[in-house]
Amino acid sequence: MAVDVREAARAQGPGRPRREITTAFVVSRIAVLAVAAAILLYAVPPLIAAGSWVPLGVLAAASAAIAYLYLTRRFVAAKYLIPGTVFLLAFQVFPVVYTVTTAFTNFGDGHRGDKAAAVEAIQTGSVRQAPGSPEYTMTAALRGEELVFLLVDPATKQVSLGSAEGLSRLDGARLGATGKVLSAPGVSVLTAPQAAARGQEISALAVPTAGGLIKANGLSRAVEGKATLVYDAACDCVRGNGDTWTADESQGYFVNARGEHLAQGWQVNVGLDNFLRVLTNPTISGYFAGVLGWNLVFALASVLGCFALGMSAALALHHPRMRGTRVYRIVLILPYAMPAFAMLLVWRDMFNRDFGLINQLLGTEIDWLGGTMTARFGVILVNLWLGFPYMFLVTTGALQAIPRELTEAAAIDGATPWRAFRRVTLPLLLVALTPLLISAFAFNFNNYNAIALTTEGGPFPADSPQVGGTDLLITYTFRLAFGAGGAQFGFAAAISVFIFAIVAVISAVAFRRSRKQEEIYA
Repeated sequence: MAVDVREAARAQGPGRPRREITTAFVVSRIAVLAVAAAILLYAVPPLIAAGSWVPLGVLAAASAAIAYLYLTRRFVAAKYLIPGTVFLLAFQVFPVVYTVTTAFTNFGDGHRGDKAAAVEAIQTGSVRQAPGSPEYTMTAALRGEELVFLLVDPATKQVSLGSAEGLSRLDGARLGATGKVLSAPGVSVLTAPQAAARGQEISALAVPTAGGLIKANGLSRAVEGKATLVYDAACDCVRGNGDTWTADESQGYFVNARGEHLAQGWQVNVGLDNFLRVLTNPTISGYFAGVLGWNLVFALASVLGCFALGMSAALALHHPRMRGTRVYRIVLILPYAMPAFAMLLVWRDMFNRDFGLINQLLGTEIDWLGGTMTARFGVILVNLWLGFPYMFLVTTGALQAIPRELTEAAAIDGATPWRAFRRVTLPLLLVALTPLLISAFAFNFNNYNAIALTTEGGPFPADSPQVGGTDLLITYTFRLAFGAGGAQFGFAAAISVFIFAIVAVISAVAFRRSRKQEEIYA
């Protein structure tokens, strides 16, 4: 539907073409301006409060440019191009760049913040209750969005408000029978479930005092103590407990003379260490080639198998003498309509040795997921069942786009049905579906759910509990980076770069071959 703005057309004068403003154009303009205004209203107050004048200036300039662009009749192409470019940068370019840059750092558990945050965490975490120090009855509360402690001195019943800035007297609080604060002016008291949900924040909050720090001891008690580890800026080290840990900027740790480090560190650039670890660490590189080989087999078998099954079904239903095609198509796409994660769990139970449906139907007691070869056969079978309906759908659409005159002409020339399929139908199908096959290969190469929800990477040999018989690179990476040793985001990002390079090279070669094929059948 178009809205003809006649007054605007008359204002342009005689001889000028009349412009029409479509509803979609108006809606898109309003939507972009509304989003820009919402971001501006949301971001300006915090930036002003923090004194971040450069980001504020950039935001103001961007908002002014957007307003000028969408409130003028000029630059029509840019009105559509700029939002697409912004989304491309936000959801494609930025994640890739961020992953690559993270691969060159030690970002992970123990290395999530900067050095100042690490020092604060070390000192706060080493707080121990001082002899004779008071123990307060504590109530967690919110002052606006800030978490605070309402502390009741057991001797004087005086209520104090504790925050990261320090301790201050609080009058007008109402106490309950247990001594906890029920209500107080200016704050909102958290209920027990609410406090439990914020347990980590409560444990992390430290209230500085003249004698040390007040830390929570559970959800209803707080004690005052002193830090046993103290940072000394003169030597850039942490002292305490009869030892000294000096800052090592190459590792992002405080390290003592024996090479031991404190648990809390900070994020630093480690260069190529994460990549070299993948290639030189025998625990990792020793199994990398084997996992990669199975990964390629799994991805290729899944793609080619799904394509063969889907194409066979599509060819059968595409035959002009076939009847009941609608019913058959509905039945064939049922696996595609089911939630994949639920079906993977169902198949896992079907493979169970003791009560699985497959063993019951066959009258066997095969431990399908307990042996490497049977487990690999099982996960490929499950992936074929889940993936072939997609190939059936896209092949059905591609077959309908191939003129029947081509196959009829081949039959007139004396070609057998198999020869006509191999020389005419299949090449034309591959020209249309090769990009989809390449994308399906990339998806199955990183098909984490298919492995994690069926075999969890197993079975695991006794001498190598880190790598299983059905592990893909993505599941192997997840176990190495987020296993018992904690989260290692930098290391995981490095392996992700390796995986990206492998898939990119294979996809580039496949696309080049597909372009040559397109030139032949163009």
